[in-house]
This record gives sequence, structure tokens and C-alpha cells, in this order.
Amino acid sequence: MGSVATPESDRRATISLFSRLRTAEGQADPFPIYADLRARGTVSPAPWGGHLVTGFSACDQVLRNSLWLEPDTSWREQQGAGSRWNAPSSRETGRTLLALNPPEHTRVRRAAGTFDRGTVEQLGRRVGHIIDGLLDTLHERLRSGEADFTALVGEELPVATLGGWLGLPRADWPRLRALAHEQVFSQELLPNASQLARSDAATAELRTYFTELVRERREHPGDDPVSRWIHTWDELEPDRDKADEAVYFLALFVMLAAMETTATMLSTLVLRLVEDPDRWSLLAEHPDLVPEFVEESLRHDPPLHLVDRVASEDCLLEGAEIRAGEMVHLMVGAAHHDPAHFPDPGSFDLRRKTPHLAFGGGIHHCLGAPLARMEAQTLLRRMIARLPALTLVRRPSRAPRVAFRRLLNLDVSLT
Repeated sequence: MGSVATPESDRRATISLFSRLRTAEGQADPFPIYADLRARGTVSPAPWGGHLVTGFSACDQVLRNSLWLEPDTSWREQQGAGSRWNAPSSRETGRTLLALNPPEHTRVRRAAGTFDRGTVEQLGRRVGHIIDGLLDTLHERLRSGEADFTALVGEELPVATLGGWLGLPRADWPRLRALAHEQVFSQELLPNASQLARSDAATAELRTYFTELVRERREHPGDDPVSRWIHTWDELEPDRDKADEAVYFLALFVMLAAMETTATMLSTLVLRLVEDPDRWSLLAEHPDLVPEFVEESLRHDPPLHLVDRVASEDCLLEGAEIRAGEMVHLMVGAAHHDPAHFPDPGSFDLRRKTPHLAFGGGIHHCLGAPLARMEAQTLLRRMIARLPALTLVRRPSRAPRVAFRRLLNLDVSLT
């Protein structure tokens, strides 16, 4: 099913559906709302311009086809001074690897390096130690009652992993985590003025922090990624100021990409584990199923539910006419529950083998996917080996977002 006409009544109905996505009920279970959106067409007009894409095949096609581009700096500038795309925080994000197109994307991604097997194995030893310490704290808290997994583990593991890898002072980690939560508003769907102001303030503070970090590492290089990026960019860029700015944008990108989505992924993963006692028993008896559990969790409720792309030329997408420069909103969370691609999509089924889109696709496939998978798998294996079975105390609260899912708490207790 392709695009359908959108009279004013349909426009109002679509806006109402997106309003429901930001409610507590919509956050707890957005998938019936996604089904209502998909019923209007797998590719349908967005009320504010552009198109909504809710079908898996269309999302997959866009992510893997070079016809579709990131909304980069050039595109953002064309949206006008009053557009949210030209807020200071959005302009800053637009210069990170996240929003670059070839050939600049190719150049920066090569300079960033990858999380190859050796790097992931090296980080894995550190991650294992971090997880052991966090689970000690969680278990101790559980002895006296319930505990918030999100606060004690889900939010702590990504910042400890990233902070240790980049060599950031431990005292800075809580503030950086808080700034990441604020900055992400610039990447949300239709942020309001207050949210953009918070994102702008967080971005300015992050720029000051990471610019100073690059300056300090240039003066005192060490065996860390920032120092290595400085060396790499000095060979690529003769202008030292431009080289240092490129390193700053890499450091900013890595922090934003790693902390926000990974924390949500970990808490969502454990929510799937503790909401059904049979799942804990299954993994405890068959720990070899941990990778499948992680992948089905990413399919069932990915940390990022919406991705934006822009058409580089006039084209058709499943029958919908898209003009050059128009944006499509890829509703990844909806695509993962497309019954045309995933039979019985609402069920949590470890037997699924169909790939998901949680880490994107094509040239923008998530750079940190191997690290995220390693953190998730290591956490699950150590939880089921070290802790008694946990049970969910109450359904968690979530931030009222559309694109970036975030659990505000995950209260658990010993069974």
C-alpha cells in the first residue's frame, strides 16, 4: 500500500496520533498508534511537510539507497532562519558524522576508525569489570527492597564505558550524561522552543568541554582515541584549527551517539527480561540465546524510533511522489511492527531471524553497533549468572518523546 490522499480531516487525525505518542499511554505502547498511521499508507504525507514512512520495505530501501541523503548543513541552511533546523544546537549536530553525506562522510568516517574485533575485545574486558561493580551495587540495594535498574546500571554503564575509553575524568561523567539528555532535543521530531533552548544551552557547554579536551590532548597526547584522532587529522588537514575542530566534532558525535541510545537499549532489554519470569528462566537455562534476546529486543522496541532522510532528486517511494529536497521521516519503530514483514510483530519471539533496522543501514550503519551489542550481551550474561531472578515492581515511566525512546526508571525487586 503506497501513499494516500490527506484531506484536512486526515491531517488533523495524524496530528492527533502524534500527540498521543507523547502521552504516558502512547509511550508505554506506541505500536497500536503506529498501526493507525500505517493504515493511512506505508508512505503518507506528514501534516507539517514531507512524508511519513511506516512500512519496513520502504524504510529499508531508503536507508540503503544512496539516492537518499542526510539533512546536512547545506539542506538545513535552506530551511530558513526561523526553522528548528537552524537552531544553534541543530547546526552543531549537522556538522557531526551523524549528518554528513559523501564525500565528506567517507573522509570523516575513515578518520574515526571502527570498533573492530580487537578494539571491542579490549573494551570488553573493561566493560566486564564495570558491569560487575554495577551489579554489586544493584544487588546490595535489592537486599533492602526495590532498586531502579535504569539509574544504577542502565545509565551508568554507557557513560563509564565511553568515559573510560576517551579518558574523561570520572567526576565529569554525571554532567556529560545530563547534557546528552538535554542536547538530544535538537534531534527530536518537532521540538518546542523551550526544548530547543535547553538543547542550545547543553550544546554550548559540550562545545566548551570537548574543545578544551582537544586542546589539552594536543598539549599532552596519550594512548587514547582523542590523541589518535588528533594525529590522524594532522595528516589530513594542514590547518591545525580545522584539524582540532574536526576532532571536536568526532568526540561530540561519539558521546551523543553512545550514551543516549545505549542507555535506552540496556534498560529496554532488561525490561523485556523482567516483565516475563519465563524469559529469565529461559536465558538462565540457555545462555547461548543471549544474542538472539538482544536482537529481538532491538527489533521489538529500538532506542531510536525515527530517522530522517532527504531525497536528492524527484522520485517515487512505493507509489508516493517525493520531490528533491523533501524529507521523509522513517518510522523505524513502526517498521519493526509491520505485519507484512514480521509475522505477529507484537510478540517477543527469539526464533526470528529477519534483520532489523535498529542500527540503521547503508553507509550510515551505526559505527558503534559492535560495542553496543557487546555491552548488552555482556550485561545479560552476567546478570543471569550472578543475580537471583528479578521481577518488575511497576511499569516504568518514559520521557515524552517520539524519536529517542528513554526510560526514566526501571524499578525491580528480588523474586
